[in-house]
Amino acid sequence: MKSKKILVTGGAGFLGSHLCDALLQRNHEVLCVDNFYTGSDQNIAHLKEDPRFSFLHHDICNPLFVEVDEIYNLACPASPIHYQSNPTQTTKTNILGALTVLELARQLQIPIFQASTSEVYGDPLLHPQTESYWGHVNPIGIRACYDEGKRCAETLFFDYQRQYQVKIRVARIFNTYGPRMHPHDGRVVSNFIVQALHHQPLTLYGSGEQTRSFCFVSDLIEGFIRLMEYPDVIDGPLNLGNPREVTVLDLAQTILKLTKSPSILITKALPSDDPRKRQPDIERAKKLLKWEPTISLEEGLQATIAYFKNQQVVEVKR
Repeated sequence: MKSKKILVTGGAGFLGSHLCDALLQRNHEVLCVDNFYTGSDQNIAHLKEDPRFSFLHHDICNPLFVEVDEIYNLACPASPIHYQSNPTQTTKTNILGALTVLELARQLQIPIFQASTSEVYGDPLLHPQTESYWGHVNPIGIRACYDEGKRCAETLFFDYQRQYQVKIRVARIFNTYGPRMHPHDGRVVSNFIVQALHHQPLTLYGSGEQTRSFCFVSDLIEGFIRLMEYPDVIDGPLNLGNPREVTVLDLAQTILKLTKSPSILITKALPSDDPRKRQPDIERAKKLLKWEPTISLEEGLQATIAYFKNQQVVEVKR
């Protein structure tokens, strides 16, 4: 395979740092761009001595010009705690950031990948969610900065494809977990693991009967790269995630079992606009990319628990 120079925005984040790893393992050069809003220098510290890796501290809401062969756009806070802490900046990152990298791709005439999200489906009325479903989103709710920001970014990507013939790839990412998750990002996997390791009560929101589908990070990154490398035009976005659906209550009980924690379960009110169901239909990814997840939930959780144990993270304050 020919070596390329690849730009990864948000490359110091959870997913971005794993993508940098995978691209370097394939012998590409990687330019990681991040402003450390939610990313961490610790996530990429192990790459600093690799001559094929370089880092640029930059906010992609501002213009950027670099000479690269491909772009992966992962720059945006992705957990409710982080994206709701500065919602206007989240919207700017989604929209102005998309324009920055799309303009770069247009000028250089190179392929560009957009990390979109299952949140474009909102609180879905269709289950499981297929790419043809337009979604059920509250445009003025507390999650809209992320949900609608990502939807607008998708609009820009497909308009650049139609208007300027930019070669785009858009992945709708479903719940993903694994090592390098931020311990205080408010996501259910990291919350439960940190609480269990510190023998704190595990916080269930609502009844715990809401469902999610959890994909281990290495499976997702493989999907990213296969999507980018797909040789033909792909009509529309592609779901990437694990179709195994579990309730949040089942997840909590599994984590308690794997950590051997004496923690109890407590319940709190369900946050506004929190989706009741989330499960990807990945038939298109299976057909086009010959991709589907291979890591079981239990196997992935064991690796994630080991990571948090090694990090000696402080308690979750809920």
